[in-house]
Amino acid sequence: MIQSSSFLKGRGAQINSDNPYQKLSYVADHIEGIDEAAMEVSPKTEFFFENPKNIVNKVESPDLAGMYSMNPYQGCEHGCLYCYARNSHQYWGFSAGLDFEQKIVVKENAPALLKKLFDGPKWQPHPIMLSGNTDCYQPAERKFGITKKLLEVFLEYKNPVSIITKNSLILRDIDLLTELAALDLVHVNVTITSLNEELRQKLEPRTVSYRNRLKIIEELSKKNIPVNIMVAPIIPSFNDHEIPAIIEQGANHGALSAAYTVVRLNGMIKDIFEDWLKKSFPDKADKVLRQIAACHGGKVNDSRFGTRMRGEGKIAELIKNLFLMAKHKYMNGLEIKPYALHHFRRPGNGQLSIF
Repeated sequence: MIQSSSFLKGRGAQINSDNPYQKLSYVADHIEGIDEAAMEVSPKTEFFFENPKNIVNKVESPDLAGMYSMNPYQGCEHGCLYCYARNSHQYWGFSAGLDFEQKIVVKENAPALLKKLFDGPKWQPHPIMLSGNTDCYQPAERKFGITKKLLEVFLEYKNPVSIITKNSLILRDIDLLTELAALDLVHVNVTITSLNEELRQKLEPRTVSYRNRLKIIEELSKKNIPVNIMVAPIIPSFNDHEIPAIIEQGANHGALSAAYTVVRLNGMIKDIFEDWLKKSFPDKADKVLRQIAACHGGKVNDSRFGTRMRGEGKIAELIKNLFLMAKHKYMNGLEIKPYALHHFRRPGNGQLSIF
């Protein structure tokens, strides 16, 4: 693994973990330090451009059965320590650590590919999750604007879309979202991990503050754009006690629903998170890791369908009960309307509706 000589402010991971798919890797062979310059981590963000043949993927996981997802960007400058998407960055030849935050893959042809998919006779209207892997409103979106172009395609074809984000840049597109919401074609999921700003800054260094996330919920709700809160991930001894307050604040600002996941440290995320945890919270590290493991059958990593997202055991049960109690108390009677599928049309061939 390659790590910076000092703690990198504004970044989450403090190391570049090894890539198991790479046969070769850099190592420090000389204690004299002659390799240090070659191995020093650059603080700059780089962009790499990819032109994939397909942009929408069908999710095969039984936990998310029947879903479709798409990601205009791979890698994410938000730098969230716990992000499960870090492991997928290794498929591009990068590290799940700092590379994930600094080497961003940009798919500029995504809007054209989405139009091509919708124009195809095999496509039947179905909700597509925008940001199933990395945040579509991450800082790169200000530069490239791919997400906005994708929303224009969704509106043109009247196909439902689900968005998950923790960035206030989404408010830039509130007019498009309002038009989609008027036809029941959009659900927005806003992630709130903590109401403790100091913890938020350490866990998610390049995301907006929790106050700005509450503002996102409020502004979208004013336009009747349905919002769900993602209380995620729940990290025992870090933010589990905040579940009621997060749901209460979300409901007070207009959210109609809430969901949660329990943290799991699969693949290289285990090494990245443990390294950060021991550097940032050395007195608390062992306890946090033990409690995460207690939620996943004694291991911090968990790939078991059906339990991996919620966990099991006493701690996971306490988290579940606390969440359900808070949701019942603050969101009782609230609900998000289902997507409308009957609006779908292919404007290019004059077909007003598939029905």
